Amino acid sequence: MLFKPFADYLLLEKNYSKLTVKAYQRDLERFLEFIKNEYETSNIDQVNYSQIRSWIVSMVENGLSNRSINRKLSALNTYYKFLLKIEVISLNPLAKHKALKTNKTVQIPFSEKEVMAVLNELYFESDFEGIRNKLIIELFYSTGIRRIELVELKLLNVDLEEKTLKVLGKRNKERILPLLDSLVPTFKKYLILRGELESITDRDVLFLTKKGVKIYETLVYRIINEYFSLVSAKVKKSPHILRHSFATHLLNQGADINAVKELLGHSSLAATQVYTHNSIAELKKVHVNAHPRSEK
Repeated sequence: MLFKPFADYLLLEKNYSKLTVKAYQRDLERFLEFIKNEYETSNIDQVNYSQIRSWIVSMVENGLSNRSINRKLSALNTYYKFLLKIEVISLNPLAKHKALKTNKTVQIPFSEKEVMAVLNELYFESDFEGIRNKLIIELFYSTGIRRIELVELKLLNVDLEEKTLKVLGKRNKERILPLLDSLVPTFKKYLILRGELESITDRDVLFLTKKGVKIYETLVYRIINEYFSLVSAKVKKSPHILRHSFATHLLNQGADINAVKELLGHSSLAATQVYTHNSIAELKKVHVNAHPRSEK
């Protein structure tokens, strides 16, 4: 299997993240394990669609969700496209495959009232962790950045004079985001407390633990979940829901969808349109209340 050249192709040409490349490697290894056990071959290059189909059936029987199966097949399909590109194969066995149907789950954003309750009514300790947590929540809600983007922020990414934030998004795509005036005082407090930490290992990283090392994704999730659990009864309380809230609230206030797309770092408008269902609900409410023919 040509995994090393494939990994280099994903990283260097396609600008995939290291995490995505590792996930693709795991999926390919699972498939390789399957064809070794079922067909006594380790040559992925020579596999046909019926063999891939039997892998799909086995995953369904093992209780994997259609979404998970589609992700694994996407990795395999990308590998075959790579083999086509370098002329190792002449036909992609997944060329005519159609993705399994998945149920569309509607992510329910926090209401404006819930977000304001966290930021304006909850008490944040004035120590390093309290100010850091407040800044993290404010930053998520005012910029809509992804959790991994926040974790990877560097000190040099922040320009408080110009009130801008440089973010490195998916596929190493860079974007500059505006910072609200209300964020500046919290930023300044955090930077002072950050500078007073006893020791700092990751000096270039913006968000640190109190031990002076780079913050990690599970901690960021825990921060959001803990604070929003105090004001919201929603089942899911995560950084992604806060990103979802950012987009939905902007659209509800009449923001142009193309501008929201740029702020979110989406490569296509279709990804942003996921957030419009709440805006449609708002429009319906306005329409019903304002139209002379409606039964109020």
